[in-house]
Amino acid sequence: MSGDGREGGRRDDEVRGARRIPGPRGAVDDLDLESVERPVLPPPGEPAPDEAVPEQGVPGGVPDGGVRGVGAGEGTDADAGAVDEGGPEGAETGPRPGDSVPDSAETGPADAPLVAAEPGDAPAPLDANEPEDAPAPLDVTGPADPVPPPHAMTGEPAVAPELSHRVLKALLGAWALSACSAGETAAVEDHLAVCAPCADEALRLRDAVGLLHTDGSLDLDPGLRSRVLDGCLGRRPARIPVPEWAAPYDAETARLDALLRDIGDADWHAPVQLRWFEEERAVSRRSTVAGVIGHLMAVDGLVSAALGLDDPLDGAGAAGGGAGVPLSPTRRTETYWAATHPPATRAVREPWRDLTHELIRTASLAGRHAGERSVSYGEFALPLQDALLDRAFECWVHGTDIAEAVAYPYDPPSAAHLHRMIDLAARLLPATLAARRRAGLAAPAKDLVGAGEPGRSVHLEVEGHGGGDWYIPLDSPAAVGSRERAVAQVALDGVEFCQLVAGHISPVEAAAGQEGDREAIRDILFASASLSRL
Repeated sequence: MSGDGREGGRRDDEVRGARRIPGPRGAVDDLDLESVERPVLPPPGEPAPDEAVPEQGVPGGVPDGGVRGVGAGEGTDADAGAVDEGGPEGAETGPRPGDSVPDSAETGPADAPLVAAEPGDAPAPLDANEPEDAPAPLDVTGPADPVPPPHAMTGEPAVAPELSHRVLKALLGAWALSACSAGETAAVEDHLAVCAPCADEALRLRDAVGLLHTDGSLDLDPGLRSRVLDGCLGRRPARIPVPEWAAPYDAETARLDALLRDIGDADWHAPVQLRWFEEERAVSRRSTVAGVIGHLMAVDGLVSAALGLDDPLDGAGAAGGGAGVPLSPTRRTETYWAATHPPATRAVREPWRDLTHELIRTASLAGRHAGERSVSYGEFALPLQDALLDRAFECWVHGTDIAEAVAYPYDPPSAAHLHRMIDLAARLLPATLAARRRAGLAAPAKDLVGAGEPGRSVHLEVEGHGGGDWYIPLDSPAAVGSRERAVAQVALDGVEFCQLVAGHISPVEAAAGQEGDREAIRDILFASASLSRL
């Protein structure tokens, strides 16, 4: 080692035990390397100038050859170009724990800087000619306190560094949620005024945040599925389209299935009160959500039999009655419920849904005249197109029953589909009224006419969703309803009329407006309620 404290074999920019002194740093995104002033390094091979290594946090530096106070195991600072253990292999890196410290490094005056020296050398005296502005000697009693930043000493507010585009873009989500600080908010909004891509992204995020606070219903519009299908089929027509008369059944089974997918396992055992009108009075039956789906599947089996498909109740004793006539919907349901032990659970959804898909697929493939096939309900029969419309109506009505039991929002069908359901009920009313008259439950006919001729009628005015005007013949089932021969008028809301047909409200409470022959009005309202069944 040379007398000036340097090692002869060391690199010029290395000092024994010296630690790197980091400069002030900003965030990674804010560091502009081109604007940072870099120290002038000596050319390779030239000796480094004898400069004192400034202590971090102490104004000025240390006199040439000075060492700062160290604890056990620490090295010394002798050069501004100090490096850590990454020096050349074999180079001496300073004393290690356990090495002895020369007495001369411990016995010098308290107010004099210590200098590195060989063992036995005397401490270097202070230079009497040292200028007054020379740096103050280090205090070897301990590390110096760090110097506060300039703005802390002057009382001026700190100036936030300018944020980069990448940082500002990352803050857009927090800005949309109003979670930024005041400074960040100002920086983001200033940036949005000059950056079009970030402004577009900010608008999308702010709109998305608005959805989190909406008080509106998040349930889909009942007509959304039909509009989406119409749009898709308009671009690429299906090779085998679903018949128009099967579309309501397709839509209502899909809506009910969406409800069933949303409810939990416990909800399948929730009690459901089934209501209908029978023998001039309202009746009800208690079941569960799973039991209602089983009921729908049991009655759908009548349609599957008409299409040549397997009956879903085969093995449950409900395949058919005497002479091959299918059982009535009520008897099929009772048979299914009696054969289901233990009570049905969520497992009933998949068989029911598979059956609905199979019915729609088969009806679509059955040909142009498939809608005219007869579907027997035991005591009466319907064409296939009306039978699927009836099944769509039942699916909606019982879907509403389930939704009420599990507190689930459930809207009526689309206006076009609801209009079809109301039309089916209006077309069934003349035959139903004639059957009630034969049973002594309706007033006698007053003006019989031939088939196809206009007869005495009641004007059924259905208002609102899916509404329209129908003229129901009173005396002859084969007569034609006539505006000119209308003797009474009944006005109801569309959903209210369907609730009457389903047996969910009483006939005496149904009509919102009544005018004309009171007897005719009563017969029409009670005939509408008698269309309901389990």
